[in-house]
Amino acid sequence: MPLNFAQKEAVVAEVSEVARDAYSAIGAEYRGLTVAEMTELRVKAREAGVYVRVVKNTLAKRALADTEFACMSDALTGPLVLAFGRNDPGSVARVAKDFAKQHDRFQVRMIALSGQLLEASELEKVAKMPTYEEAISLLMATMKAPVQKLTSTLNEVPGKLVRTIAAVRDAKEGA
Repeated sequence: MPLNFAQKEAVVAEVSEVARDAYSAIGAEYRGLTVAEMTELRVKAREAGVYVRVVKNTLAKRALADTEFACMSDALTGPLVLAFGRNDPGSVARVAKDFAKQHDRFQVRMIALSGQLLEASELEKVAKMPTYEEAISLLMATMKAPVQKLTSTLNEVPGKLVRTIAAVRDAKEGA
């Protein structure tokens, strides 16, 4: 059943709002997937904080027009499912990669990240991007390393002095 004008406006507004808050997006061909398989994709995506929506290409172009995902507009051809990562840039790629492993008919055709359109072959690189917590952890470890090295170096001087005095003491006691 076709959408009326008000429903189309609602879809465009919803997708546009999600796209404004998203870090990354993918467009994937879903032709040949069953309803149960699409439901499985939606469940996995929801768990990972990924918004998944099948939208007509003309509506998707209008929704993405004023966002950083406008670069996807020219590549919107054929039946596509759009997915937007709202938690971190790699979340949408991880969901798509895992789902594509299990379902051959799910083909990622484009990836958009920070206003740039990437090839589908970049999916693996985007999926390996750290989550927010992992990035903070790496940053903290990097910031902590020089301080930790300095304290261990400064602690080594008195330790070496104590060992030298102990060695001299043992040498005198033995003589």
